Amino acid sequence: MKRSGTVRAAGHTVESRGDGSTRERILMLLKTSGRMNAGDLSHKLELTEMAIRRHMYALESEGSVNIVSVRQAMGRPLHAYELTAEADELFPKNYHLLALDLLDELAEDPDTEALIDRMFEGRKKKLLERYEPRMAGKSLEQKISELAAIQNAGGYMVDIERQSDGNFILNEYNCPIAQVAGKYQQACKCELSLFEALLDVPVERTDCLAKGGGKCSYHIG
Repeated sequence: MKRSGTVRAAGHTVESRGDGSTRERILMLLKTSGRMNAGDLSHKLELTEMAIRRHMYALESEGSVNIVSVRQAMGRPLHAYELTAEADELFPKNYHLLALDLLDELAEDPDTEALIDRMFEGRKKKLLERYEPRMAGKSLEQKISELAAIQNAGGYMVDIERQSDGNFILNEYNCPIAQVAGKYQQACKCELSLFEALLDVPVERTDCLAKGGGKCSYHIG
């Protein structure tokens, strides 16, 4: 799905789709008002229904909108539009604030502070159980490629450099949990440990976004 920049409205942010503001306004209206038909959108946006339908077909092809038929008491069914589950990801999320609030609650109580380490270790164990089978029977280079695919799927924006000595550098240019990792270094510690367990070789972190670096870099081999 193509995204470039952001559009802000009514206190929200919707990803810009590179074709002006009309489709962002449509997405915002569907988010705030729910299911709407072409007539409703035409009235709100002061566009012809033909123009609205052109935009809706484009949004449907991108996976942001579903076109549904709504039965009427009389006459033919009316076409209406609603956001898909995928489109929900275009709107702001503050999951990190919830995570930080919960972790802070544990950290502020001496009786529960130790649970933070256990939680991150438990998360690492679950990720290891999930991804270890994908490493079976692979060479180190293949394992690193698989790890890059795993991290890219999680939004880490990974690339791999092969060094002249045969070792590798794995770079992550985005950290989806940066706000949490910046305060709770257990997140970074467990990621490093997870990489070593999955690759079965020494891994050294040489740069870290959570500590002010421009990327997270791992020397592998």
